[in-house]
Amino acid sequence: MQFGIFTVGDVTTDPTTGRTPTEAERIKAMVAIAVKAEEVGLDVFASGEHHNPPFVPSSPTTMLGYIAARTERLILSTSTTLITTNDPVKIAEDFAMLQHLADGRVDVMMGRGNTGPVYPWFGQDIRQGIPLAIENYALLHQLWREETVDWEGRFRTPLHGFTSTPRPLDGVPPFVWHGSIRSPEIAEQAAYYGDGFFANNIFWPKEHFQALIDLYRRRYAHYGHGTPEQAMVGLGGQIFMRRDSQAAVREFRPYFDNAPVYGHGPSLEEFTDQTPLTVGSPQQVIEKTLTFRESFGDYQRQLFLVDHAGLPLKTVLEQLDLLGEILPTLREEFARQRPAAVPEGPTHAARVAAGREGATPPVSDGAPASAPATRGAAS
Repeated sequence: MQFGIFTVGDVTTDPTTGRTPTEAERIKAMVAIAVKAEEVGLDVFASGEHHNPPFVPSSPTTMLGYIAARTERLILSTSTTLITTNDPVKIAEDFAMLQHLADGRVDVMMGRGNTGPVYPWFGQDIRQGIPLAIENYALLHQLWREETVDWEGRFRTPLHGFTSTPRPLDGVPPFVWHGSIRSPEIAEQAAYYGDGFFANNIFWPKEHFQALIDLYRRRYAHYGHGTPEQAMVGLGGQIFMRRDSQAAVREFRPYFDNAPVYGHGPSLEEFTDQTPLTVGSPQQVIEKTLTFRESFGDYQRQLFLVDHAGLPLKTVLEQLDLLGEILPTLREEFARQRPAAVPEGPTHAARVAAGREGATPPVSDGAPASAPATRGAAS
């Protein structure tokens, strides 16, 4: 089981002091948070991708490359890479480059984002969001696995005899998660390729994400990648801890009430009751996080959001210290009931070893639902 944190990179005024960090301060804070994550024993640091205020991570691979030089063990990921508005060729090259710099400690989460205007900013039509996600990933998947690519589709110019450089480290592309909060087509896409499915389990009740994860698990098995229980599932979550649970609620409330993500909506108590948000003591975080297994089955990766809504860096680092304290208990409890057939979270070393042992992915029996027609080797 892999545990980590993800950031949306918001620049938000601290409602308790009225101070707004500069973009430079926020970017450097994200680096400090990643370094601290490794220090306390977490496995993963993931960054979102945004191209609009109040967010700053417009170039995740740049930041993750810098963090790679400051860390030794941490898996570096995105919590969204915009597969709809980024050129698949550039994604292929950027993440392969990052793989080499980080000695393989890299994976990527594909998503469509939650900012509608980003589509025209990058010359795309939001009404084509799902077809773009399907076609662009089909090309990216091919670019990482074939030395010479001939390809033609609906949304970009054709490729003839093209080779993406550098090639993936050790011939093994970064592991891919397909992230979604609402789209069954994305769960289907993840299942078709045998990739991971990340349910960003932060906004809605568990029943919504249970439906998406169940669909993904069934279709993963349908396409011949393994049993439903062997599918690769990741979850999001939000936490804020203090030793005393009431102190945690008092301290976090003004941040929750003014958060750009969910402020000015349901109350903190309503949101805590209906979603995975946990505000309280370390023991309460342990108890609620363990219920995720009951709802979604055994899964491979748990990422927490801890640095949003204007929380000062000092407070976030304190949260990471507390998370580090409960990490051994979380690892032990998740491992205790985990069946032997359920795979561990993906790492580059394990995937390279599997390739050397001759493991090959099963052959799928058809294209994912809603896949656009393409010509060439990707067909």
